[in-house]
Amino acid sequence: MKTEERTYFIRTFGCQMNEHDSERLAGMLEAEGYMPASGAEDATVVLFNTCCIRENADTRLYGNLGHVKSIKDRQPGKKIVVAGCLAQKDRSLIQEKAPYVDVVLGTHNLSSLPRLLREADEAPSFEILEQTETFPSALPTKRNSPWHAWVSISIGCNNSCTFCIVPAVRGREESRRMGDIVHEVESLVSDGVVEVTLLGQNVNSYGRDLDGTPMFSKLLYALNDVAGLKRVRFTSPHPKDFRADSVRAMAECEVVCEHIHLPVQSGSDRLLKRMKRAYTQERYLEKVRMVRRAIPEVAITTDIIVGFPGETEADFEQTLAVVAEVRFDGAYTFQYSPRPMTAAAGMADHLPKEVVQERYDRLLELQEEIGVERNARHLGATEELLVEGSSRKDPERLTGRTRTNKLVHFPNDGSAEGTFRSVKITATRPHYLEGEVTVQGAATAAPRSRLSLPLMAAASSGCSTCS
Repeated sequence: MKTEERTYFIRTFGCQMNEHDSERLAGMLEAEGYMPASGAEDATVVLFNTCCIRENADTRLYGNLGHVKSIKDRQPGKKIVVAGCLAQKDRSLIQEKAPYVDVVLGTHNLSSLPRLLREADEAPSFEILEQTETFPSALPTKRNSPWHAWVSISIGCNNSCTFCIVPAVRGREESRRMGDIVHEVESLVSDGVVEVTLLGQNVNSYGRDLDGTPMFSKLLYALNDVAGLKRVRFTSPHPKDFRADSVRAMAECEVVCEHIHLPVQSGSDRLLKRMKRAYTQERYLEKVRMVRRAIPEVAITTDIIVGFPGETEADFEQTLAVVAEVRFDGAYTFQYSPRPMTAAAGMADHLPKEVVQERYDRLLELQEEIGVERNARHLGATEELLVEGSSRKDPERLTGRTRTNKLVHFPNDGSAEGTFRSVKITATRPHYLEGEVTVQGAATAAPRSRLSLPLMAAASSGCSTCS
């Protein structure tokens, strides 16, 4: 590596919001004249954008830092940067445990990176703010994909789920102006993007801090009018805020994909109350029925926590009952682990590891069976795929994703990333589908469901958050 070169390498941990932030960090570095490197060995700046949701997040970070320190010992000019949620949580602890780190910055001041790097020429630079100074989407970006983009519509969270550290490290919810979001999407489409994923800790409460009432459905309608935009996805809604107007917009907007990720966390009313989720099992099921009445072909995925403090066998059986009734297309299942700065960490009745593992295995077995069943429904159907590139395991096959977020492998016909193909599903597996290209170009989408306003109102009766 030539001494005059300025290069960077970013390692991202965690969620889609962290992926979005890493693209902004990369954009700022490239605006400063840095070029991407293939790895930490070849970079003058190595940046870790961290997550603190999982129990082993700290271990993973410090293990990676130790590896890069050994490289830095051989390359003294290398700078190490730690950013993101774990930096926001641990603050000065990172410098205490890893004094060789040059820059530490939190979730609220991504825009400070260029300045902090310059200051680090003289001495290690550390800055953690309590409020966001610049909305991340206003920063320069270096996207990882030419055809897909993450679009942040809000930051922070106003909920108080007892297992979640996000409000402590991301702050209170703050929404972007709708016009700014639409303008960003229009610019992305003009640059070749065909699919966007809207990001927020709770997308369905978007706009409440701007207009006094959620504006998420209005945003979906506005994006539906963006010429050239083909697909819109979003993550994640909170069930308590998932309203009839959002379901109506999903059904009526051609660009909105027929997939929703709706975290349930538990099927037990007693545990949902301990978690401070602000809904019951029945209210959650009402939301599922509402969206399936409006969009029968919708795919529904979820998050589930197993072994939350105080969970009894009866509580867990309620979770299994919800999974059996809803028939989720997929589920992200987690064994509960206590996180600092959360109320649940201080609860007394944590479960033995072996009990949690046994329940976790039973849940996985049930969901695996359901996943096979849900995927089998697609056998013989013709699906519109957005091509994502070569299969990681087999370069002779390409991968694409349906509007319902199903991953499909098909023979490599030279299709470029970001193009659309019509594929007939020839085989189904628990976690993906297989198919054959039928027509070059986009498939004809299945007719979208339409519901009249009175029917939508009836669908949401008995649930105040959907009125």
